[in-house]
Amino acid sequence: MKYIISFPALAIVIAAYLLMAAGGDMLIDGDAYSMTLASGAEMTLRGGDVFVIAGLFALFLEMLKAARPGRAAVLDHVLSVGTFVVALVAFLLVDYAGTAPFFILTLMTLVDVIAGFAISLFSARCDLAIGSDR
Repeated sequence: MKYIISFPALAIVIAAYLLMAAGGDMLIDGDAYSMTLASGAEMTLRGGDVFVIAGLFALFLEMLKAARPGRAAVLDHVLSVGTFVVALVAFLLVDYAGTAPFFILTLMTLVDVIAGFAISLFSARCDLAIGSDR
């Protein structure tokens, strides 16, 4: 069960984006939701914007998972780096992934990698500091 939790949530968002974009541009570029605000302004969310919002929630989950101690954190870091590499290669080489929303998702995977390592190193340093007081 703990290895299932290690699977990056951002990988699911990246895979869903690539599958939807491969199906046609209307799914990503089309309007997903529109509403009129109290000011009278019309706010429209496009398909790519919805994926960016989903990516933000996934990034939040990844930050929570990064604070976990133990061996599962190592697997989590490896899978996060793999997700970043796949997203970067897709952004650079796949034509329908060369969009602003996918670039933002790729940056989110980079933030996940850097923050995950930083949080793990900070946690390890705190554990060493607590252990040295004894």
